[in-house]
Amino acid sequence: MNRSRGKIRPPRRGLATDHVDFDEYWEVLAQSLREIYAKNASHLSFEEVYRNAYKLVLKKHGDRLYGNVKKLVGEHLQMVAVRDVKPLLPSSIVTGDVSFGTATTERRTVGTKFLERLKFVWEDHQLCMGMMKEVLMYMDRVFCADRKIPSIYVACMGLFRDHVLRHPEYNIGNALNSVILDQIKMERDGDIINRATIRACVYMLEGLYETEEELEDQKVYLTSFEKNFLLASEVFYQREGERLLRDCDATTYLRKVDKRLKEEYSRCHDTLSMLTEAKIMKVVDQQLIDANINDVMEMEGSGLQFMLDNDRYEDLKLVYELISRVDSEKRSLKKKMCARLVAMGKEVNRTVSTPQIIAVSGADGAGESSKASATVVSEEKVANNITLVAIRWVDEVLALKDKYENIWEQSFDKDKGIQAAMTRAFTDFINDFDRSPEFISLFIDENLRKGLKGKTETEVDVVLDKALTLFRYISDKDVFERYYKKHLSRRLLMNRSVSHDAEKQMIGKFKMEVGFAFTGKFEGMFKDMNISEEMTSEFKRLLQESDNNYKKGVDLSVQILTSTFWPVGGGGSSDHPCIYPPEIRAIRDSFTKYYLDRHSGRKLDWRPDMGTADVRATFKGKKHELNVTTYGMVILMAFSDLAPGRILSFEEIQTITSIPEQDLVRNLQALAVAPKTRVLIKKPMSRDVRLTDVFAVNEEFSSKFMRIRIGVVATNRAETEQERRDTDEKTERYRGATIEAALVRIMKQRKLISHTELVNEVLAQMGSRFNPDITMVKKRIESLMEREYMERAEGERQVYRYIVSSLMALPFHLSIILVPKHNTETTATIIRPSSVPPTHKFRYWLPRPSPFPSPNTMVSFHTLHVQTYIPSFSSFLIQFISGIYMAFITKMG
Repeated sequence: MNRSRGKIRPPRRGLATDHVDFDEYWEVLAQSLREIYAKNASHLSFEEVYRNAYKLVLKKHGDRLYGNVKKLVGEHLQMVAVRDVKPLLPSSIVTGDVSFGTATTERRTVGTKFLERLKFVWEDHQLCMGMMKEVLMYMDRVFCADRKIPSIYVACMGLFRDHVLRHPEYNIGNALNSVILDQIKMERDGDIINRATIRACVYMLEGLYETEEELEDQKVYLTSFEKNFLLASEVFYQREGERLLRDCDATTYLRKVDKRLKEEYSRCHDTLSMLTEAKIMKVVDQQLIDANINDVMEMEGSGLQFMLDNDRYEDLKLVYELISRVDSEKRSLKKKMCARLVAMGKEVNRTVSTPQIIAVSGADGAGESSKASATVVSEEKVANNITLVAIRWVDEVLALKDKYENIWEQSFDKDKGIQAAMTRAFTDFINDFDRSPEFISLFIDENLRKGLKGKTETEVDVVLDKALTLFRYISDKDVFERYYKKHLSRRLLMNRSVSHDAEKQMIGKFKMEVGFAFTGKFEGMFKDMNISEEMTSEFKRLLQESDNNYKKGVDLSVQILTSTFWPVGGGGSSDHPCIYPPEIRAIRDSFTKYYLDRHSGRKLDWRPDMGTADVRATFKGKKHELNVTTYGMVILMAFSDLAPGRILSFEEIQTITSIPEQDLVRNLQALAVAPKTRVLIKKPMSRDVRLTDVFAVNEEFSSKFMRIRIGVVATNRAETEQERRDTDEKTERYRGATIEAALVRIMKQRKLISHTELVNEVLAQMGSRFNPDITMVKKRIESLMEREYMERAEGERQVYRYIVSSLMALPFHLSIILVPKHNTETTATIIRPSSVPPTHKFRYWLPRPSPFPSPNTMVSFHTLHVQTYIPSFSSFLIQFISGIYMAFITKMG
């Protein structure tokens, strides 16, 4: 049920003609107000008191009433200050001594009594003024509103400020500030104080204003108390910080600072005002964190390095939280953490530094050939040891990565800025180690060969992701690509990969990371393997149909490798000579004819250094199947027709097989030195193979296994020093060509560009593959200028201009196979003067807007494919018989 509020309405008649004596009415009203102060208001008639005030305002005596009420309240407050507050003022305030005696208990007791009395006086004043406000309501609504002056309540609050807190003689307000500050200091020192009393006094200060407009920033709490509080706190915490630095270790310091922050937060919410929270927190942050945190992190035996090394997650989390309060970027934390991370990474690099190859001296009287063979053996041992070192290096780097990843997750709240700093730190020390691309590729190779056996798909994915993480840190991704391609080729050719699905999964991750250009050759290698399998199956089927004795002969499996995809090295048979046994040569020639009949215009090079063979042999009446290299098979076949006990010298074996000396040494060592696979006997017996050694079949050989694998060296191993030098040379040549291609693309697009802009654009384009040296870029620019692709702009040496011509020139030698759109072979007619030697260099002129081919790469001009080099001539014409295309070649220079 709704009830309307009762209202006091003025009388409708009778007052207009009544005469009002102000003094008479005021005397009655003043006495009523005094009764309110005396707590005798129960016998007063509220309606009568209200009517008296109403009449005075109605008869235009509002200004006198307003002034008299203020005077009465002021006199009362002055009396209260002297009678009630002054006696409890600490004597030290009266004398001017800022200390409250020497005993903490005495200071706490005296201060608490003073605060309680002031609290009582304030609450009594509020109560009385609340009653007076109701009595003088009409004056506030009419007189004060018309004159735009503060209400009587607001005015009398100001009187409390002036006559009590700022009493001209007793300085009560300063005493209040000093007592509260002293109480807070006692609490900071560990004593217990009466928070409720202090809170009541703070409410009083918050309810009083400097002006009658009552602006929020003019509260007496802010203008009088808070400044003193912050200043005293600054001094306290400055001394506190110095003391803690002197007496505490890093962990204790951090925990005490965290405790202080929580105390101040609680104090602002429970004792003081929330208006002060941000300001006092800033004081603590500046004095205890910002001023000292660097010294704390550098403390020996307990600082940041100790916390990182010993996985002190809670302490590190506290460091992160405290630093975040004073620096949103956490610069000092990132700097010191990354410095420690790089130092640990470089320590890992030093512990696995590449051992030097130690030349092994031959026996007394050994010739140069024996020394060379011993050196080969020594290099192989070092390379195999380095492979183990590579795996250990990657494991230690991954362990370091996991360690800091856990710290980042558990202590640093997965901060993106810290993660980026960690990434830069890993990038720095990993790229500081010049063998990191090779070692990471070896780690992936180790896992894809045997490390993933028995693991679930999830576990496999975790291992591959770890490898990909390290790959991201590598700046020279082109070097990694070269090593990965070599290791992948060996896994595929020797059938050592534990899972083709895992191989393709890894390649897919690379593609997602750096694009198809990086993985195109890897995918081409898998495509070659699939095509080779299909071609080998068809060849065997055709051979079986034409030869009924096929199963009694040699079972041949061939991998056809596209030279641009595979790291096959030199030019094939001429670089890797080998005299095959007749039965092997016959099947080889048969496959060569089969292949060339189906792919005319191609050349097939056989690589015995990259193959394997299964040879059936009988020892002591027991049959064995020996898995050896192709060279190993040729060596064993050389002994197959010999009489029992017959020997062959090293030189005789080399003459029969034409195997290169280094490869022969390695294979003989595997066949005649390794104890478990010693199917040949070497005399004299030693660990090294020398030119003077002789070999025979080991008639006493035995093994519990039917199938025996005789490996020359590990399937994949680290490179020797010579192989590394060769790899570096190839990498430099590749990078030079890549930089030139980028320069031409930029110049063709921009036409006119400054030196600085050109260099910066090249660096930006190459950044995803490698970090080019600026000196190399400058050399490539000079080379292109010499070949007239670009020139300096007239009058501006730092500006380059692209040379535009109706014909576009590219210097290189050509071998051309003409392939029309219908995939049928087309021949070409080459006309040249017979007097011109074939060693001249020529420039290939290709009319616009044809594509711009690169040297020694597969390019496509509609259906024209440039594949390999041939000698160039001074001038000749290549013309398709179909008459569709023409290409002109003229002498260069």
